[in-house]
Amino acid sequence: MTDRRSLIAANWKMNGTLASIRPLVQGVLAGVAKGCQAEVALCAPAIYLAEVGQLLKGSSIALGAQNVSNHESGAYTGEISTAMLQDYACRYVIVGHSERRNLYGETDQQVAEKFMRVQASGMTPILCVGELLEEREAGNTEEVVARQLDMVIQQADIAAFANAVLAYEPVWAIGTGRTATSEQAQEVHAFIRLRLARHDNRIADKIRIQYGGSVKAANARELFSMADVDGGLIGGASLKADEFLGICHAVR
Repeated sequence: MTDRRSLIAANWKMNGTLASIRPLVQGVLAGVAKGCQAEVALCAPAIYLAEVGQLLKGSSIALGAQNVSNHESGAYTGEISTAMLQDYACRYVIVGHSERRNLYGETDQQVAEKFMRVQASGMTPILCVGELLEEREAGNTEEVVARQLDMVIQQADIAAFANAVLAYEPVWAIGTGRTATSEQAQEVHAFIRLRLARHDNRIADKIRIQYGGSVKAANARELFSMADVDGGLIGGASLKADEFLGICHAVR
């Protein structure tokens, strides 16, 4: 197995104010500076990227965005381009988050286009895949995840995954308090890696696959102990510095 360094990425979603994010970032900076085995990234709302970027300057923590347009530029009111994100030195961009797919109707095709935009810009996409509760209960988890993954492989080619991160997020475990067991997470992560290995063993071995779905400091160590779980995409727990740091420090 390749030695993959875990990535813990905070996804603040549509939360925070200037008054709340400043102490949050400062708390995370102080905790990470004391030693952290994982790479850490903060994916902030677009309006706060400049502020968070300034706070992170000179640190080891990467800046990330939560979304991006699948268009380069033009008459797309309210959208944000990769060039705009580059202006603020973003390293990571989340694409295909379940909330974008399920609340805003993003298609597999649009997600693939966003993935390629991010890649072409030199930033790293965090590609999210995962199934709804009814899809899991129907036994369709692998079918759904394969469909979401295969669209990007077909559009971008497997070589693109050499500079990408994957995140498995079972939709039924996001913000619900329910968490996939470590065995359930490992099973899907292993499936994803095998799916990529059908095209390129080396890329499949090297790519980091995060788990996202109600990760907390209390369950992080067990989840991260699984062979194919390479960190987490952290939602609600990333809004409290102590809880988020507990997750970061769970990586060994």
